[in-house]
Amino acid sequence: MKKEKQSALIADNCPLICETYKSIISKVANLTSNFNFNTDITYNCNGAYEIIKRTIEKETSLNFVLLDLKLTPSTNRKILSGEDLGLLIRKLLPSTKIIVSTDCNDNYRIHNIIKSLNPEGFLIKNDLTSEELKNAIRNVVSNTPYYSKTVLKLIRKEIANNFIIDSIDRKILYELSIGSKMKDMPIYIPLSAASIEKRKRHLKKIFNVKDKGDRELILIAKEKGYI
Repeated sequence: MKKEKQSALIADNCPLICETYKSIISKVANLTSNFNFNTDITYNCNGAYEIIKRTIEKETSLNFVLLDLKLTPSTNRKILSGEDLGLLIRKLLPSTKIIVSTDCNDNYRIHNIIKSLNPEGFLIKNDLTSEELKNAIRNVVSNTPYYSKTVLKLIRKEIANNFIIDSIDRKILYELSIGSKMKDMPIYIPLSAASIEKRKRHLKKIFNVKDKGDRELILIAKEKGYI
């Protein structure tokens, strides 16, 4: 049976990781009778953009992208990170599947990436083995989402919680966790200081925090996976 041709892009700033990923993608192709992969590699946003532009100009397809979040920004500063690149791919190549592969294990960051990119695959490098990557690729190209255990743990924590924490609440919790002062928060959050304080009191009520300070609130929010 003739194999279906799949086009893949690996975007990671580490050449060794790129070569390892490419080797694993080739092994997936050898182990399956369904797919044959043509794989490009880039180490920065400039190179990735050129491949995206070429794909559009030639009216070809890019089936999936293995995307690191920490990519060197484009020289015009319009694409600052892997997340920006992912958003551009969503806009210009909406049928392209995205597999995020990152060493970031911050709950707040993971949540934001899920919300902004909604990737078909999400892998934390600390979870990653060659077998895990093979499974992710096989699943994603067959239209089945694949998240590694750290990401699944965060999602399960959120499902288990029976109250609603919106994006503003998360931002407040995050700013508290990194030591931001209340008087400075309106710089980063589109609310007045009084509104932020009111939300913080509500969060303490939700989490059943009795402490007048913020330490207990931060600890419980971290435990529940919100930061």
